[in-house]
Amino acid sequence: MTRTLLGRGRLTRLVLGPFDALTERRDLTLELSKREVLGRYRGASFGLLWSLISPFLLLIVYTIAFGSIMKSRWPQVAEGQAHFSLVLFVGLIVHGFFAECLSRSPYLIMGNPNFVKRVIFPLEILPWPMVASALFHVLMNTVVFALLRLAMDGQISWTILLLPVVLLPLVVLGLGVSWFLASLGVYFRDITQVTGVLSTALLFLSSAMIPEQAIPQSFELIFKLNPLTFIIDQAREVALWGNLPDFIGLAIYMCIAIIVFYAGFAWFKATRRGFADVI
Repeated sequence: MTRTLLGRGRLTRLVLGPFDALTERRDLTLELSKREVLGRYRGASFGLLWSLISPFLLLIVYTIAFGSIMKSRWPQVAEGQAHFSLVLFVGLIVHGFFAECLSRSPYLIMGNPNFVKRVIFPLEILPWPMVASALFHVLMNTVVFALLRLAMDGQISWTILLLPVVLLPLVVLGLGVSWFLASLGVYFRDITQVTGVLSTALLFLSSAMIPEQAIPQSFELIFKLNPLTFIIDQAREVALWGNLPDFIGLAIYMCIAIIVFYAGFAWFKATRRGFADVI
């Protein structure tokens, strides 16, 4: 009986471990999240307005650069069902979130050496504000997308409300990857060079730019293994085509994301003991 209770207690601690510091330090997490968002635009004349202006300008650049080459490959664009810029924008929104997780995670510990020296500071909460900041920009990008969709097509499907459901598995995956990279950034400083290349590869080797039916057969497996491809496709289903997402596929994706989530947290907890010696 005692062993059973102990086993259940350990299982509970294991399951709730990644959320302990988050729930116990809600005020701290919220404050760090605000700092993440506001710090990026501090000193800028337009302030937070850049969170709306930047994605719009980026979309213009990508549309000009790739519109004439890529739009003919999208049957929905050729049939007049959607504008290429909107199709592209959905892919950029999804990629932008994950790219921010990849690029900023290696600096979470290295960029906050004072936190490492404070024994009582819960370092494991640092990925949460960073992901919250990335989600804020997803929200702003989605607002821009919705406004553009209304301006171009005069309507927007109710299924866009399911976009958070589609993105949730990617958020869970992003948190797990962030714990891995935050730790690796302490011990292997070159990881930042790798994540930069990886972020670019994830963009161009996904369905962000090219539809699945136009992918060369020799590259099909690479595109399918890209963690962004499925999420981008499902995001387009709900945001553009007005269809329900593949709930079974999302459930499978979520299971894999949860494994990465807990593995990343366990790795971070196991390696954090040496942070102070390296920094």
